[in-house]
Amino acid sequence: MISYKDAGVDIDAGNEFVNAIKPCVKSTATPLVLGGIGSFSGAISLPSGYKKPAILAATDGVGTKLRLAIDAQKLSGVGEDLVAMCVNDLICNFATPLFFLDYYATAKLDINSAKIVVEGIANGCKLASCALIGGETAEMPSMYEKGDFDLAGFAVGIAEQDEIDRSKFVENGDILLALPSTGLHSNGYSLARKVLKEKNLKFDDLLGGEKLIDLLLRPTRIYVKEFLALKTNIKALAHITGGGLIENLPRVFPNGLGAKIEKSSIKMPKIYEIFDGIVEQNELYRTFNTGVGMVMIVAKDKVDNILANSDAYVIGEVIKGNGVSLV
Repeated sequence: MISYKDAGVDIDAGNEFVNAIKPCVKSTATPLVLGGIGSFSGAISLPSGYKKPAILAATDGVGTKLRLAIDAQKLSGVGEDLVAMCVNDLICNFATPLFFLDYYATAKLDINSAKIVVEGIANGCKLASCALIGGETAEMPSMYEKGDFDLAGFAVGIAEQDEIDRSKFVENGDILLALPSTGLHSNGYSLARKVLKEKNLKFDDLLGGEKLIDLLLRPTRIYVKEFLALKTNIKALAHITGGGLIENLPRVFPNGLGAKIEKSSIKMPKIYEIFDGIVEQNELYRTFNTGVGMVMIVAKDKVDNILANSDAYVIGEVIKGNGVSLV
């Protein structure tokens, strides 16, 4: 007789994995969480105090940064990446993250590796002040190569309906403040991996005293705490992901307004030196965040307060026109 395990799916390993991650999942619980892990769905109560509440959702993955993490066997940061890519989008619509779910698909479940990934997800949820209330793990031996896996994440938040569309608050003369990124975050890794191959760079090569792989796998920064602390001073937020400043900033501008950014003011992390001499600067700016993980658009009279209470810095201003001008 043939069993499910003979076909490549181990139910017992799945059950063991659920038991292994229960403590780290529980550590993310907020007062809004109802019940625990193990039911058919996760439950959470809605917070009070909203006049016209709206539920917002965002989903994303980690992209081919995951390929580097698997190849280097350094998995501890990709869970944070997964959470960051979702919750950083939510706050751009002024939504406070409430909860998170993950999907982990693999050829064969390696409990230790999967546990490291979920611990990273749990840590990301704590940084985002939201709860990990569920997830799904799938063994699919015919879909993935041995040792490979993929991740997807889903974040849900709450906002006032009249605060969701931020473009209506943006005005000519507003100031653009950059919140620094920790590196490439989770975009452009197909290009980054090609550059590594073309320049014959190795994971253990040093750049500014740090191993190249550690710089490449530095987790995406989560900006939720900055958002919650500064939101009354912020008109709009733009999460700078794939497409860079050029494509993401216009998403929060009304018709007739654009941005002028001083390139010399942007503080690029050390990792961007690997692209020197092999990737055109214009390609960098339309592929990566180039050191700017989030842009805050604020009125001139709010700038000093934000600079005093964060690591933000000025990179430009809102102007009449369309698109983004890098000068």
